[in-house]
Amino acid sequence: MSFIKVDPSSDFSFHNLPYGIFSTDNNPKRRVGVAIGDQILDLSVIMSMFRGPLLSQHQDVFDQPTLNAFMALGCESWREARSTVQGLLSANESALRDDVSLRSRALVHQSAVTMHLPADIGDYTDFYSSRDHATNVGTMFRGKENALMPN
Repeated sequence: MSFIKVDPSSDFSFHNLPYGIFSTDNNPKRRVGVAIGDQILDLSVIMSMFRGPLLSQHQDVFDQPTLNAFMALGCESWREARSTVQGLLSANESALRDDVSLRSRALVHQSAVTMHLPADIGDYTDFYSSRDHATNVGTMFRGKENALMPN
């Protein structure tokens, strides 16, 4: 469990920590954050705390205006990041919990942030390029027996 109080009805519990890109009026720079409860944990403020074997060499990905660099690191880095964030938010970990100054810089109330598009999109892919998606939409409009039209 986290030392941060999270309403039980919140979508952003200790076990669901979504990444996003945000800015504030006080700091208009776009950067990476993680939602927990009604707070955003500013990963650019705590990026030096990512000391694992993969992220210790890539801490700057949390100070970027999109998630692209972080996403490019791959699955193992994502797992390491998730583990680090959960560790830092844990009620048993003092590094963030007991450092009032760091906590005041790293945690921002969601009502004080502006969220931004999290990634630069390189290309656009229409959902109809997937047979499964085309079948699902076709079923909704034409029924299961006529889901896919012949090309």
